[in-house]
Amino acid sequence: MDLRLKDLTPIDPLSVPLPHGTEVVTRVDKVLGERRLPQGSIGRVVAVDGDRVDVLVVGQGTARYQRAELTPRRAGQARWAMRRHAAWQALRPCAVLEATVGSRAWGLAHAGSDTDLRGAYLLPLPWTTGLGDPPLDLVSVDGSATYWEVGKMVRQALRADPNTLELLFVGSVRAVDPVGEWILEARDCFVSTEIYGSFGRYALSQLKRLLQSMRLAEHRAVVLEWLREDPTPSLDEVARRLAAAAPRDGVGPADAELTAKGYVKQLYRSLHDQGLCAHADFASMVELARRGDAAFDLPRELRPKNAYNLVRLVATAVHWLRTGTAELEVKGALREQLLAIKRGEVSLDETMRAAEALTPELDEARRASPLPARPDVARADALMRRIGAEVARRWVEQAPGPWGRDAPAPPPIAWDEGGDELAEVTP
Repeated sequence: MDLRLKDLTPIDPLSVPLPHGTEVVTRVDKVLGERRLPQGSIGRVVAVDGDRVDVLVVGQGTARYQRAELTPRRAGQARWAMRRHAAWQALRPCAVLEATVGSRAWGLAHAGSDTDLRGAYLLPLPWTTGLGDPPLDLVSVDGSATYWEVGKMVRQALRADPNTLELLFVGSVRAVDPVGEWILEARDCFVSTEIYGSFGRYALSQLKRLLQSMRLAEHRAVVLEWLREDPTPSLDEVARRLAAAAPRDGVGPADAELTAKGYVKQLYRSLHDQGLCAHADFASMVELARRGDAAFDLPRELRPKNAYNLVRLVATAVHWLRTGTAELEVKGALREQLLAIKRGEVSLDETMRAAEALTPELDEARRASPLPARPDVARADALMRRIGAEVARRWVEQAPGPWGRDAPAPPPIAWDEGGDELAEVTP
């Protein structure tokens, strides 16, 4: 059953949280360099620091506003932001695990690196017994902290999801409730040679995609030149030309055109993210090309940060498969190599060769690995049942804490006045 917020009327558009990516409308004039950004400009939130919000304004650049100087552009985004914020406020005290992850956990951070938090939380019993679908993720307004509902976390871990296994095995992980201690005691049940695919082979395949995207990105100026032609070529025609201009060994024409078409779509999304296109679509990119003043960064997926992380995943998989133990902090020569990639001192071609050089080690590590072929689902199931019984006990006995007498109330629901759907009542 699709449950939506009932009504936007009670929501103050000046108090709605503005998470990363929210489209907003400015309420004041702003000067950016020598340019004037008029009231009513449309932009996208790219950073939040307390009451200060950085907004990427279409076709202009990034400017800083006070929260009261912005309103959400779409009602749906306001509803979504309110619902996400309400879930964060209500359920954040229900966390049982948390850790610092990312570059600070890997030993690859610099002074300006973000601090990223990840964790897991337990839903109080009343959140699981009604008609509403409970939130399975909690995300902070600035996007730096993400917590998964425990059941979702367990299922992800059984699939050897790298982000989930990082949460469970990173050196900074800590239990903030006895249930978190149970999870850490049982975490070995999630580990298997599935790491070979989810870490190693996945990272290698993504690096190959990055390399092909780089090849295509080298032709972006040509793509924009084609879009200035009269008549303007269609998306399919641009893809055909691009596939011919950037041939791939062993790839047929149809697959090459499909890849090229995907790149063109990535290109206009990237241009939109940079505030150069009004919309993330082909027509907006045509409009940009005809203006003739395009200057933009590499697509997000081609930034060195992504490449170095993929090499790190391969190396992590090799060590884990070979030794049976997790080592997420990078040290020695590998650390220096990854930092050089991160700084952009190593080309994507060289990065790809470094990763491929690890392939024989990856294959051999899987072949001789002491890890089991599959995770221990029986043990994971027993853990979930134990946790479920504990949640029920705390609620029935009204034990102190966020799963008993101090449990947050789940959002009430009511019939939507405009139709036959059930809807959560707006906070």
